[in-house]
Amino acid sequence: MSSSDWDENKALSYLHNVTIDSWVLLRDTFNRIPGSDILVRYIKNSHQNDPIRTFIEALLVIFAIWYFTGKTYHPDSNAVKLTEREVDELINEWQPEQLVEAATADEQAELERIPVIEGPVGPKVRVRSQAKPVTHLASYNFLELLHHPEIKSGARKILRAYGVGACGPPGFYGTQDVHMDMERDIANFLGTEACIVYAQAFGTIGSVIPAFAKRGDVIVVDKAVNFAIQKGLQISRCTLRWYEHNDMADLERVLAEVSREQARRGRLTRRFIVTEGIFADYGDLLNLPKVVELKRKYKFRLMLDDTWAFATIGATGRGSCEHWNVNPREIDMLVGSLSTSFCSGGGFCAGSVEVVEHQRITGASYVFSAAMPAMLAVAVSDSINLVRQDPSLFSRLQENARLFRAAIASDGSADIECISWERSPMLHLRLAKPAADEAEELRLIRGITDECLAHGVLCVRAKQVDGSVFRGADLLRSSIRICVTAGHNKQDLERAAKVIKAAFTKVSRARFASASSA
Repeated sequence: MSSSDWDENKALSYLHNVTIDSWVLLRDTFNRIPGSDILVRYIKNSHQNDPIRTFIEALLVIFAIWYFTGKTYHPDSNAVKLTEREVDELINEWQPEQLVEAATADEQAELERIPVIEGPVGPKVRVRSQAKPVTHLASYNFLELLHHPEIKSGARKILRAYGVGACGPPGFYGTQDVHMDMERDIANFLGTEACIVYAQAFGTIGSVIPAFAKRGDVIVVDKAVNFAIQKGLQISRCTLRWYEHNDMADLERVLAEVSREQARRGRLTRRFIVTEGIFADYGDLLNLPKVVELKRKYKFRLMLDDTWAFATIGATGRGSCEHWNVNPREIDMLVGSLSTSFCSGGGFCAGSVEVVEHQRITGASYVFSAAMPAMLAVAVSDSINLVRQDPSLFSRLQENARLFRAAIASDGSADIECISWERSPMLHLRLAKPAADEAEELRLIRGITDECLAHGVLCVRAKQVDGSVFRGADLLRSSIRICVTAGHNKQDLERAAKVIKAAFTKVSRARFASASSA
């Protein structure tokens, strides 16, 4: 063996001995630390059961050592120091972005077209821009109870006794005896166990949906539901499954798909069907018995927004359930508005006691909004008493709706398309031949409403809220929304129908004339 090999072996032997001695010293030092044996036992068991976890934990320890021993970074270390003059110049040059963009010419024209009614609301009203009274076909005062002597007298008495408002949310100190009486009156009128009243009609369904449906739950919903329902769906963050508008075969297909998917995954969540009795954006009627049959078959709960059917259809005004002879207790959450036929404000949700009491602590609009003024609550109770005494109000309303619809359909105008149910007091009229785009159609509808107002008929247009198209929902075409009331007479309705048909014809002819000349 050469001397160089011997020196190398000697060096390796020395290094080995030093390493062993160092390891023994380190081990003995570590073992003297209290609790070290527990840590060693944990690492051995962890490595034996899950080696990948040991590797990840080691990386985390290394990262922690690097992070706490590394160089500290100061944000101001590389900052450019400016003089006071340079700072002032930058501040003067800075221009903040506009919070809201300036209104376009179309938006400004739309704002200027908003009619201002002077005086009381009734079948005929005075509009600031018109010299003579005009026929009012835009009011939700379907039963013409707004100026009924008994309701006005009752409201005056309550105003003197209770004051103007409740000044507090219902769940704390805003609930008054008249509120509880009103809820009992509505529940008795509908034939449900209980009822809860919200102070805002629009916020009612938007609070009811997220009060029961949460992330992970499934909601099967009609593609044509109104904007308030869409907001409630958005807040709930549920899994949404859409079906074609008022198509019962497609509804059953979607319900069957959801049931099969959940059975395959072995996971059962809360499941709801959400729809309307009379659709706000179309005016057509839901086949309620079929929906109830399907919800039983596939074990879904049903939320029904009956705003436009409540106190307008049915022999005594009890809405879709009465019209279809369906037991209202088949509807899990029956929602409606008190700001239409009952000339008050707010909305309600009727159902079982459990459903109602649950909303008193989870319905956002109920918990965080001031309670309805006492005089409005009494107005609802008085309205219910009046329609109980005189149910002929509903037959008169439905006859007026039928009469107006027949007047629109007479002469077979090729320019108008009515997409609503024949006995609905709220109906939509739109152009029979759609325009090239939504902006053009909106302009034409606006021209029709202007022409009608110029000839003594006040009606309004319905359109999609800008930028609000909910993913999965249908895109709503612009239309004219007509509201017929029990206070209109035959002559007014027939004349209004002639004016509307003439306006549709005039605008349509001008449209095609400009297209041919171009």
